[in-house]
Amino acid sequence: MKVAIDVAQLSIGMYVCELDRPWRDTPFLFQGFEIRSEEEIETLRHYCRQVYVLEREPEQAGAPPADQKDRREWRPGQSTSLRVEQEIFKLNNHPGARPLYADLTSMQQEAELVRDTFVESRLLIQEILHDAKLGRSLNLPGVKRAVRGMTESVLRNPDALMCFAQLKRKDEYTALHSLRVAILALTFGRQLGMPHDQLEMLGLGALLHDIGKVKVPDEILTKPGALTPEETAIMQRHVAWGVEMLSATREVPEAAIDVVRSHHERYDGSGYMNGLRGDAISEFGMIGAIVDHYDAITSDRAYRNALSPHNVLKKMYEWRNSLFSGQLVERFIQCLGIYPIGSVVALNSGEIGVVAAINRQQRLKPHVMLVYQADRRPYEQMPIANLATRRTPDDRPCEIERVLEPAAAGIDPAYYLRVAIAS
Repeated sequence: MKVAIDVAQLSIGMYVCELDRPWRDTPFLFQGFEIRSEEEIETLRHYCRQVYVLEREPEQAGAPPADQKDRREWRPGQSTSLRVEQEIFKLNNHPGARPLYADLTSMQQEAELVRDTFVESRLLIQEILHDAKLGRSLNLPGVKRAVRGMTESVLRNPDALMCFAQLKRKDEYTALHSLRVAILALTFGRQLGMPHDQLEMLGLGALLHDIGKVKVPDEILTKPGALTPEETAIMQRHVAWGVEMLSATREVPEAAIDVVRSHHERYDGSGYMNGLRGDAISEFGMIGAIVDHYDAITSDRAYRNALSPHNVLKKMYEWRNSLFSGQLVERFIQCLGIYPIGSVVALNSGEIGVVAAINRQQRLKPHVMLVYQADRRPYEQMPIANLATRRTPDDRPCEIERVLEPAAAGIDPAYYLRVAIAS
């Protein structure tokens, strides 16, 4: 049978079957496990005051021990998706997932502060791409000012710019993709604890990472189907063209150019333009590769619908140490949270909403803009619910039950995030 004990009384060999808080709010992968190290005991003491353990009963001959009989673990025959989901939960609940920078503003406050910076940056990247296409000199001082403004905003609170980044239009894909990649790179760099000057170099390279695409013919850039091998070779040349254009000026530091040079390199050597492998890819280059790939898959294209951010992070987790650095992928997942901004989620209350802000202290309890009530009637005012304090009608803690693909749910996250940042 199970008995409640104080965490101070825990010892190696005990089988923990229940906590005094939800399992999903802790770093433990399995809901029930045998304590096998002092580190697990210290983690339990950090998160809990008391736990329930299975008390050993006299064992019958040939019967398995009680602490093994009820053990719940992932085994090879179990769903890979479930295993990945559990491991990502563990990553997001790890104490190391917390950023080094503290939020200085709320998402709504920061939205007011950075709104003009976002609009100016959006116009500026369109101007830069237009001038590059015509062979004109680039307004690099203006780009640096824009990146500085975005860096300062991300350091105060990255959620506002992350909301703005969801405002996507297919007819402005290259420009808005560049802006979103810059915002993602800055947000990721913040999570990694980069100082201000490094963040600015990273953001500059991310904003200009696709500038070489101005030399790719429009019929290839906008082709709705698969590219031919010849068209693929031309498309891949955008990396070399971008490096060439930016290297011709002294105003772009080499570290920023390395984002342009390496954003299509892959950890296993399968990328381009140099087929670099492993640690031969710089940190800036691998960050560029991760955020570029993430944004591309979570965006609608002419030939496919966007995938949910949650499911893309699960795929990227499976690709760690093959396509991308495992350590950086794990830190990226911790940066965005298991439910990134823009995720469409169903709650255990029956409601459906869109994640509008991250709770960096309780990663599984984001702020959600509620779209549909439990009976599927739309909310008129669309309140933003803090899942850390919200209760269900039957007085249970409110939690996310599952993630929905935006297209299948018939919800455009950008619309509701536009409302959220205007609130």
